[in-house]
Amino acid sequence: MQEAVKPLFAALMLLSGLASVSGNLLLLLVLLLNKDLRSETLGLTLSCSLSDLALGLCAVPFGAHNSLLRPDGFPSEGALCQGSGFLFLLLQTSSLHSLTWATVDKFTQIRLALSYRRLWTARRTQAVLVLVWSFCLLSAALPLLGFGSYSYSDRRFICCPGFTPDNKAFNALWMAAGVLAPVLTMCFLYGCIVYIARKQARRGTFMCNEQHCFYVPANSYFRSSMVMVATSVCLLVCWLPFSSLCLYETLSGRRAAALTSALCTWLLFSGSALNPWITCLTHSRYRLAVRRSFLRFLQVCRCYRKSRPQSPALHLDTANHISSKTPAEAEAAAAPQPPKSPPSQTSSSASIQPTQPPSSSSSSSSSSSPSPEQLMSSETEPDNRSASSSSSSSPHV
Repeated sequence: MQEAVKPLFAALMLLSGLASVSGNLLLLLVLLLNKDLRSETLGLTLSCSLSDLALGLCAVPFGAHNSLLRPDGFPSEGALCQGSGFLFLLLQTSSLHSLTWATVDKFTQIRLALSYRRLWTARRTQAVLVLVWSFCLLSAALPLLGFGSYSYSDRRFICCPGFTPDNKAFNALWMAAGVLAPVLTMCFLYGCIVYIARKQARRGTFMCNEQHCFYVPANSYFRSSMVMVATSVCLLVCWLPFSSLCLYETLSGRRAAALTSALCTWLLFSGSALNPWITCLTHSRYRLAVRRSFLRFLQVCRCYRKSRPQSPALHLDTANHISSKTPAEAEAAAAPQPPKSPPSQTSSSASIQPTQPPSSSSSSSSSSSPSPEQLMSSETEPDNRSASSSSSSSPHV
């Protein structure tokens, strides 16, 4: 039975690792490109996302590799097994606790909206992150110091804390403070948020901005409630089977079936793959940011295609074109042409003729300024002034 579980476990682990890496990279890219998502508590989301990304890059491929290529596993006393067990416990605990504090931040923003800015400052967020990572480092280092132990599990295909009666004290402490307390806290806070949303939906509310106030329909509160319920269900499904199985093995001293242990381990790693996708696809702000980032990426791709230079094959025809002209004709065509002489004044004046008879204003202007023909006639025939004056008053045809 165990041999049939290995390929299934490897395929599920690789699928979870791919979803974890792609989802967390998408979340980090959205946070990098959209400045409106940055807040004082952004470090909590980054801590959870980076922990899940590290799990998808380190622990998940390690388990898939062991299930296919290392049937005997690694020696529990080796440095590789001890280091991988340390990373497993550190990253899982930091991801869970960072997600818990991000839920506390969300609950405070909804329940204590007026004092939210005063409660969550950048300095307090940094203090929370220091406490979270200090607790996670201490929990992961205790087995290396002798309180508990790391061992290779041939039914989980990873190095993890040894769930045996010998490590009963450490396992009980880690399960209580590191797993059950944050999971139950998140479920309780999500339940409170759902209760507040239903209460607001029944009563109805108005939201105001700088310009006007608008009524918020009950459907928006219903959608947000469904998101909270779905998040709580995913959290319980991913963590409760693994925690229950570990407590059973620790207290009873028996080993569970290979298929049960493998599926519970896969569900545990699936939590790191579901967290970023739940954040990106269910929360309205992140969903709009993902849509804007995707449209921006498409616009950049279109601009790149338009600005891309033409293929050099298009220039070969013109560059290698063989001329059919003789050498004399080619030299004559390449020789500089003399500049053309400007047209004479007489030709330009003769070419401009009125198409319509002039008005009274044009006749008065013509009488005041003699034309070139009048000047020529006055030089040749000085005695006939009356005739020239009469001819100047008549229009030119």
